[in-house]
Amino acid sequence: MIGRLLISCEDRPGIVAAVSRFLADEGANIIHSDQHSTDPVGGLFFMRIEFQLHGIEDHINELRTRFEQTAASFHMKWRMSCASEKKKIAIFVSKEDHCLQDLLQRFRLGELSADISMVVSNHDDMREIVKPYGIPYHHVPATKDTREEAAERHLSLLEEANVDTVVLARYMQIIPPVMIEQYQNQIINIHHSFLPAFVGGKPYNQAYDRGVKIIGATAHYVTEELDQGPIIEQDVERVSHRYQIKDLKRIGRDVEKLVLSRAVGWHLDDKVLVYENKTVVFP
Repeated sequence: MIGRLLISCEDRPGIVAAVSRFLADEGANIIHSDQHSTDPVGGLFFMRIEFQLHGIEDHINELRTRFEQTAASFHMKWRMSCASEKKKIAIFVSKEDHCLQDLLQRFRLGELSADISMVVSNHDDMREIVKPYGIPYHHVPATKDTREEAAERHLSLLEEANVDTVVLARYMQIIPPVMIEQYQNQIINIHHSFLPAFVGGKPYNQAYDRGVKIIGATAHYVTEELDQGPIIEQDVERVSHRYQIKDLKRIGRDVEKLVLSRAVGWHLDDKVLVYENKTVVFP
């Protein structure tokens, strides 16, 4: 019974009135609305609406067709969906399990609204962790020399399962352009927020050696430019000279789990709009 409508277009008078009028004429009741303008004169306008409409699940395509005229008059980029239609996600992971474990538990508790279609890894280490959840586990070895073959296998698995979203839960491999193009703004990554400092291996060791005072994490959509995609969520924790490397890693893992789960949840609930290399998030 709940529909979602996300809109972005050039800001000008009448947008909210036109969208509200359309929904009212369709017999829909707006139950939540968020909006943002980068500049009321020549800027971009973003809006997210949740509305209640009896029988929307059976008539969503007809509703989309009827909205096209309103959208065209404002040159909108938009998408409309039913809240009851759960997205299908694939979780990619390597050898660190903290983000994977956190996501699996949140899905089990119903905190994240989606169906996990599969877990994919370049190692076999996580199979026993995933097994109790009854989720298919695919071991696809991926190295610098086999990256293209792995990408073909990944795409085949994702297409067979009609996956909507890919979550990189500490997946330590570069995602090839062919996969990024097919899942534009649908691949979510998590990493420590030391970047661009402390690149490469053992970032927490490097941070400890430099005596950092804050550590954190960043969740973003994946683009071809490594770790430079639109940011969805970030958070930090303050640390002191008393903390050892093991403490920094423990706190870092906690922040990564929280930031990733927030980003995934907002994405699944259609609360993120992307423009240029930025996002508007309506949490």
